Amino acid sequence: MTQHVVVVGAGIVGVSTAIWLQRAGAAVTLVDRLAPGKGTSHGNAGVLAACAVVPVTSPGLLLKAPAMLLNRDVPLYLRLLYLPRLAPWLLKYLRVANDRDTRRIASALAPIVADSVDQHKSLTADLGLSDWVTDSDYVFAYRSRADFDAEAYTWALRAQAGFVPHLIEGDAVAEYEPALGPGITCLAAVKDHGFIRDPGGYVAALAQAFQRARGTILQADVKDFDMTEGKVKAVQTTKGNIACDDVVLASGVWSKPLMAKLGLNIPLETERGYHVIFENATGGPSRPTMIASGKFVATPMAQGVRCAGILEFGGLLAGPSKAPLALLRRQAKAAFPGLSASSEIEWLGHRPAPADSLPLIGQIGTSRVYTAFGHHHVGLTGGPKTGRLVAGMIMDQPSNTDMKPYHPQRFSNA
Repeated sequence: MTQHVVVVGAGIVGVSTAIWLQRAGAAVTLVDRLAPGKGTSHGNAGVLAACAVVPVTSPGLLLKAPAMLLNRDVPLYLRLLYLPRLAPWLLKYLRVANDRDTRRIASALAPIVADSVDQHKSLTADLGLSDWVTDSDYVFAYRSRADFDAEAYTWALRAQAGFVPHLIEGDAVAEYEPALGPGITCLAAVKDHGFIRDPGGYVAALAQAFQRARGTILQADVKDFDMTEGKVKAVQTTKGNIACDDVVLASGVWSKPLMAKLGLNIPLETERGYHVIFENATGGPSRPTMIASGKFVATPMAQGVRCAGILEFGGLLAGPSKAPLALLRRQAKAAFPGLSASSEIEWLGHRPAPADSLPLIGQIGTSRVYTAFGHHHVGLTGGPKTGRLVAGMIMDQPSNTDMKPYHPQRFSNA
């Protein structure tokens, strides 16, 4: 009998997992409360950020954070009313802001993200969707060489993962990227990267290809699991029960309550991210550009220039804040003085942030429930690789990647 797998979550991780499972011979049902590509996977910067191995919790964060929260030009925000609920997770999060843990996390992130462009090309190759993946440099823009040198620790960790930048300074900056203003005098350009010009459309196109290959997509909420002798037998949804042999949880921050149904309390928070799309824009960048002073990425997309970034802690229920969006606009105008657009679109989404900045990938005990969530800032980047790894576990096609750092039960004794 054909093995039936239910994948919960129709973002880039879930859809990638579904496709790789389908290729391995499984029958797959993809379940999400939203249509594919309409959640967090829609709202990212679109970068296949292969060099994104360094976590936010680098050494010194604990001392810097209070001043950062008070500085209106720093993209870190906290809704004070949410602080009591956030505090237990925040203590665990800050506990790894040291050199030893930062190096450990960076080493573990590299296998998930470093070959991102190749993984996306492998995912799309026989689906007729290769045109969605655009090769490019990934550029980090600095006000000065001194600002670049101040991030030597971060660049050293990126170099260990194989990413050494080409520095562009002086008059060469305007030749390389004419849209940047005179306030940017140093660029660090990293090769072997890429981007997606419409992340939401890309995930939707992948889901359509999955469906054409006889995959099933169900738009519903997942409520619970039917377990027999410790193994999953069915998924309970608002549109009925789905019998299955295996389940994959790939629903980002919404995976936390489902993990609780299985008796696991995961230290996972929502890190609220914002973007502004400058529709039909002129005067923007020609490739993904991280503006280091504002910690946001400007990416040329099909709809216009998308500026995405910001780190805000405020939970799932509160509406968008005005200050992060104002900062994005202010920083975008400073970096790209000639940027103009016919209109603007604002967006707020929820990045799943585990306390140790590493995704949860693997089987929960022998339950035949697998996890594939918690990718923090690298969901689009690491989605296809994660899907491939999980599909291999389920279909008995293991990889040579050490999966211990991502074990879903690693917090049990924390």
